[in-house]
Parts: sequence; structure tokens; C-alpha cells
Amino acid sequence: MNTETVTPMMAQYLEIKARHRDALLFYRMGDFYEMFFEDAVNAAAALDIALTKRGKHLGEDIAMCGVPVHAAEGYLLTLIRKGFRVAIAEQMENPAEAKKRGAKSVVARDVVRLVTPGTLTEDTLLDARRHNFLAAFSEVRDSSALAWCDISTGEFRVITCPATRLGPELARLSPKELLVIDGFDLTLDDGPSLTPLAKSSFDSTGAERKLCDLFGVASLDAFGQFDRAEVSAMGALVDYLDLTQRGNLPLLRTPVQEDPGGLMQIDASTRRNLEITSALSGGKEGSLLSAIDRTLTAAGGRLLERRLSAPSRDLITIQDRLDMVRYLHEQSRFRTDLRDFLRRCPDTDRALSRLALDRGGPRDLTAIRTGLEQAKALHKTIADKGPDLLQHAASALIGHDALYALLDAALVAEPPLLPRDGGFIAAGYDPELDEARKLRDEGRAVIAAMQADYVAQTGIGALKIKHNNVLGYFVDVTSTHADKMLSAPLSETFIHRQTTAGQVRFTTVPLSEMETKILNAGNLTLEIEKRHYSSLRQAILDSAAALSATARAIAEIDLAAAFADLAAEENWAEPVVDNSRAFKIEGGRHPVVERALRKQGGAQFVANDCDVSAGDTAAIWLLTGPNMAGKSTFLRQNALIALLAQAGSFVPAKTAHIGLVSQLFSRVGASDDLARGRSTFMVEMVETAAILHQADARALVILDEIGRGTATYDGLSIAWATLEYLHDKNQCRALFATHYHEMTSLAGKLAGVENATVTVKEWEGDVIFLHEVRKGAADRSYGVQVARLAGLPEAVTDRAKVVLEALEAGERDGGGKQKALIDDLPLFRMLPPAPVAKAAKPSEVEDRLRDVMPDQLTPMEALSLIYELKSQLKS
Repeated sequence: MNTETVTPMMAQYLEIKARHRDALLFYRMGDFYEMFFEDAVNAAAALDIALTKRGKHLGEDIAMCGVPVHAAEGYLLTLIRKGFRVAIAEQMENPAEAKKRGAKSVVARDVVRLVTPGTLTEDTLLDARRHNFLAAFSEVRDSSALAWCDISTGEFRVITCPATRLGPELARLSPKELLVIDGFDLTLDDGPSLTPLAKSSFDSTGAERKLCDLFGVASLDAFGQFDRAEVSAMGALVDYLDLTQRGNLPLLRTPVQEDPGGLMQIDASTRRNLEITSALSGGKEGSLLSAIDRTLTAAGGRLLERRLSAPSRDLITIQDRLDMVRYLHEQSRFRTDLRDFLRRCPDTDRALSRLALDRGGPRDLTAIRTGLEQAKALHKTIADKGPDLLQHAASALIGHDALYALLDAALVAEPPLLPRDGGFIAAGYDPELDEARKLRDEGRAVIAAMQADYVAQTGIGALKIKHNNVLGYFVDVTSTHADKMLSAPLSETFIHRQTTAGQVRFTTVPLSEMETKILNAGNLTLEIEKRHYSSLRQAILDSAAALSATARAIAEIDLAAAFADLAAEENWAEPVVDNSRAFKIEGGRHPVVERALRKQGGAQFVANDCDVSAGDTAAIWLLTGPNMAGKSTFLRQNALIALLAQAGSFVPAKTAHIGLVSQLFSRVGASDDLARGRSTFMVEMVETAAILHQADARALVILDEIGRGTATYDGLSIAWATLEYLHDKNQCRALFATHYHEMTSLAGKLAGVENATVTVKEWEGDVIFLHEVRKGAADRSYGVQVARLAGLPEAVTDRAKVVLEALEAGERDGGGKQKALIDDLPLFRMLPPAPVAKAAKPSEVEDRLRDVMPDQLTPMEALSLIYELKSQLKS
């Protein structure tokens, strides 16, 4: 029987760990966070740190590892990215306080925070230009909703979301963590971390009470008419934040109810294919967001990503945004002045959030001050200029004079990182603090001044004020002056302390008081500064709503100025956006490809027109032409132009007339989904089916090479039927690229279908890509020529050319003969054999070099040999 006794510290650890079984426990021990048992094994492997041992538990060695407190954020980021949750247990008292309860008492510890992917606030753990959303999905009876928040900025929104729309909405928001009711079945290809919660967290009645308490209201009606599912989802978020932040709730803005019909609908595969906010490789570089981002503030960068992820469908909203961009585009000097101020604007939202969670510091205080200073300068620069939206934003930039004056008077220019570092309150703000600092920093000078006063008072020039660890500060005179110092009237001021051989020591009441002040001056300055930090933090939090409005206004101005700067620099045009079903682009370009060509110093991008304006029927361009000619680029660029226009930006074109697009669908390229047992062709068909089931008459659809993943006739029949369905049933605007030239005959049968082709030029058997799109149909695909350009062996491409000619001959003679040609293998034997590559004949130069012995040549002979070989090359 094991009689081992568990130590008090290990008992405490095990008790805390029992309450947080699903998280790694960072157990604070002095300057380290320690981990034990299985936590230590997992963390050591994930962080690549040493795994050690500490004592035994139930007869087994206790595995242990640790990370320094000062470097914990970097380790936290690694753990979160690898899918761990971390519970942080801090020391709630110092060891001296623990000893008051008994010599062997353990320092009290408790978890102060659960760190999860959706609850990060530290700058070092976040991308400054991207939101870090925490989302919650709830179903109540026949309704369902998705709520999300970013505790680092205060953003808080909710939308009615049927289960069928959950995937596309998650693709739009890219939350880091999704809360669901325990037992909810959800499969995501590449989605957020799933966190199941108990049913009680989603209780709509309790949720409404939590939300009202959070925002200090009696009813949620002031924020909107929320159904039970929306309230449930929002309540689950608040309940989870209360759990992870241990009651220290973040500063959330009042919830915004989004209109599902107010945004352009874009599904997950379309976002991936168009590379809107991230490239297919997974990073931001190569995406539309990366190519067009000219914002100067972190908040402006986050707003740009939101606008690109969810372009508006509200015509008034779009026009207001375009009006603002147009004005800033025309007023280049004004735009330059605005951008100069925007460059100096800090991230007010995140500073405010850290202060609210009590994870901030003096630099967050100065960030708020700087933000208010730049906001006031922006307002003064705007001064009633520009359209209504610019004026509306400008009106939110002012009204903080009292807060700014307080912060400006209280804070130094360059504060330290932490309140405990001190030195962030400006001189002259608090006389008590100034005096304490003087004593702390100039104690010697203060004592010297007192010594001079005592010399003058006593007339003893040899009088000194000295210090030792026993008496502290004391007045020291030689024994020859003892009688004078011990007699009235000096004895009434100078109190005798000690007599030694040749010296007599005294003290005074002012000297004792000064000694106490000097000894306590360091701690006193920190206490005073911490007190001021708390009062300044509270003053900022009292103005949180107005500060958030100012931060949003700065982001709005920054984004509009960035769009205007982009349009001026890249020669983009203002689109006409209306309620029609027009889609007419003149001189359209792909913004990402054009930028890449410029960076590589390559050829100029070839602009192209596109017109799929729809009337009573569908409007579809059937696009043919060879691979590598630019069909996919053409398809994507038109989709991106529509997206940019409804995001409120100018577009990369000479002119653009776009009727509101309700849905954007793209099926361009595909790959195997082996994890779910789906081939490339199956993925293609699933995505195509989703488009055909969902696209409405205002949708814009781009489809590339439907049916290419199966047999020729199967693929042709699927592509043919898909095009007919888009035309007759969906009746939308579409660009349909294909290699099935047989489909070009549909242009004569379907009123809304037109043929277009990407032009090429043949030269001496090779193909030259012109990248120009014009009306008409391609007569061939030039696949063999493209294969030759790709580097296939000449024998292969020559053989392919022979086979192609035979197949085409069979097709001209009739479909039946072509099928016989394919099925009848002996007929293939009648074809000329594939040519064998001939060995190259050695040249005269090679023959001459073969006999040369380089080591035996003199410099003159080597030079003569070069001239000889050169003459042979010419001949």
C-alpha cells in the first residue's frame, strides 16, 4: 500500500487542475509558469523545451517543465496555434502574507484567465490589421443565429443564420473559435477551433438577463428586435467571456444586428478561388487584400478586410462611400494632409480593450491621448469639406477636450511599458509626487541643504550629517563642541543620540522626518503613480463609447483615403452602380496579376472589355481559347471588379457599369479532398451543384472548365446542361469558360449566350498568347503547342500531333468513324510510329576541343585557340 503523502503545493496544483482538465495549467511559481504531469509532457513537445522531473506522486516521477513569466506571451502564441487552451494560475498573495498563516502555508493561487484562440488581447499574439473573432452558433426551435465579437476591439454583431449558411458565414468572418452547444454535429474543412458548451450557456432567458446586465439596460429593444436564437448566441458569447476572463468582462460595444440581405453573399469556395483575403498558399501575400491595401491605421486595415469580405448590397450605402472616395480622389492635396495625420494615429480600439480588461499600461494611456490629438487635427483639417459621409465621420472626432487635457497634463511623452515601472506621470502634475521624486532622486542634495542650515544655526563649521545602518541619518560634531550642542538653546533642537571617542551624535525632529520620507520616497512615488494610473484609466473607460465612435470614424476616413490613393496611383475608375442588371466593363484589369507583373518587371497587363448586361433573360459569355491564354484571369478579374465596386472602391478599369450583384459564385480550379473521400471531379460537381441551387437572377457566376475531370462526352454533356440551366433557370449573369468547342453552337440557340475567345497567334508552329478577349469562338485549343512550351519531349508532342490529326479527321468524317478510330486499336497501328529523337551530330568545334589539353597551353596559344574556334562557329 502506497503511503506517500501529497505535498501541500502539489495538492493545491491538483485541485486547480481538476477544475481545468481541458486546458494546460500555467502554475505560477515565482518568476516561472510551471507545468506538471501530462501537461508538462505535452507542452515540452509543443514548445520544444526541456522536460525535467520534480519529486514523486503515487510512486511515479512527476514530469515538469516551465517557461519564464516575462517571455510567456511567445509560448502562449505557439500553444494556441497548436490547438491548446491555457489556464493561467497566478499567485494571489506574496510569500510573506502566506507565512502569516503558518510557516508551511502555501501561497494562494487561482486561475485568473483562460487563454483560448478567440480570447486573445495582447499585441504580440494578434495581427494588428486583422480581427480575432470569437463566434457562437445557436439553434432555437425553427430559427438559428450566429453571433461574434472581437474582445480586442469591442466589435459585437449577430445575424440570423440558417444552418445551411453557417459555412459561408464562417468563411466570411474567419473566427478563431466557435462556440456550439454540446453535441452539435459540425464538420468544417478548414474552420475555427470548436468549443462545446453546456445547454445552460445557450439558455435564451438567462442570456437576455446577462446581456441587459452587461450593457446596463432594462431591455434589449433599444439595440434591435432580436429573436430567441440571436439572444441565445449572444448570451453564449457573454457567458464564455465571463468564464475565460474570470468575471473581468471585456468592453463590448452594443450589439449590431446585421441584415442577411444587406451583404453580397459569397460562399467559401468562391472566397478561396478568388483569393480575396488570403492566397491559395495560405498567406496574405498574393491576395486581393494584400494587393490593394493602402490603409495607414490598424483599424483601417481591419475595416478594409471586412468590406472586401462582405461588400454591401445597399445602393445608398455604396453610393455614399463612392462619393467620399471620389472627393478625396479629386482633392489630392487635402488627401495628402489627411494621410499625414492618419499615419500618426494609434490603435485606439485595442488600447481601450486592454485598459478595460486591466491588461494595459501607461503606453495605452498615451495611445488614447495621441489618438485624440490626431482626431482633433483631422477634424480641423476637414473643416466642413466633402460629402455627407465624410462630415458624419468628422463629427465623431471631437468632444474629448476635457479628457485630452487631463491626459496631456498627466502623462510624459514616452512612458514605460508597465505601471510598476513608474515615471509616466509628468512633472508638475502632482506636487506630492514631485516632492517624493525629489527625495528619491535628490536625497543627498536635500540632506546637504539641511546640513548647511544646521551649520549656520550652530556656528559649527565642522558639523556633518552622516548615515549608518544603525542610527540612520544623524548630526555629527567633534567632542570639542559637545558642551555647546548639549546646552540651551541648541539642546532644544538637537537631540543627543550617541557619544563615541572624539565624536558626539545628535538628531532632530525634521531630520528624522526627512529620513523617513527619503527611505519611503521610492515606494511612495510608485504608489502615487499607480493611483493616478487607476484614475486616468477610469476616466478613459467612462468615455469608452465616444472613444469607440472616434476610432470607427478614423478607420472610415482612412479606408476612403486609401481607396482614393489607390485609384490615383493605379489609374482606377469610379464605377457606376445601380439597381439594373448591367455588367459592362471597359478596359478591365486584374489588380493582383497586374501588380505581380509590375513587381517582376514583366510585360504590361493586357486590359479587356466584358459585357454580360442582362435584360429579361440571362447574359452569359461562353469563353473559349487555349490554356495559358488568360481565360481564368479574365474570369476572376471581372468578379473582383464587381466585389470592389460594392465594397465602395474605384475599380481597375477605364469604365464600369455594374448592376447590384446579390451573390458572387466562382468555380475556378479544384483539388482532391482526400480527407472526405472526394476526388477532384466530385469537388467540382459539389461546387457546381451549390451554384445551380442557389444563384438568383442578380447573381454573378464565373465557371471554368466544367466537366473536364471525367470522360470527354460525359464532361461535354454536363457542361452543356449546366450552361442551359444557368440560362433558363437561374437567369443570371455569367462567364463560362470551356474547351468544349461544340458548345459554341449554343450561342445560336439561347438568346442570352454570346461567344467570346481569348486570341492567340501561330508563328512557325508555335503559339503566341495575345491575352485579348474578343467576340467569337476559338476553333481549336492549341493544347499540343502549349505542351511543347511546357517542355514535353519533342517525340511526345510530335506523336500527339499525329494522333490529334487522326482524331480530327475522324470527327470531320462523322462521329461514328471517330468512335471507331478510338475503339479499334489496330487502327492506331496504322498511324505512323512516334518519331525517335535523333542524337545530335558532333560539331567541328566539339571535335577540336576534344583534342585540346588545357594544362599544356600557353596564354598565347589559348588566345589563338579562342580565335580559331570563333572562326569555325562563323563558318
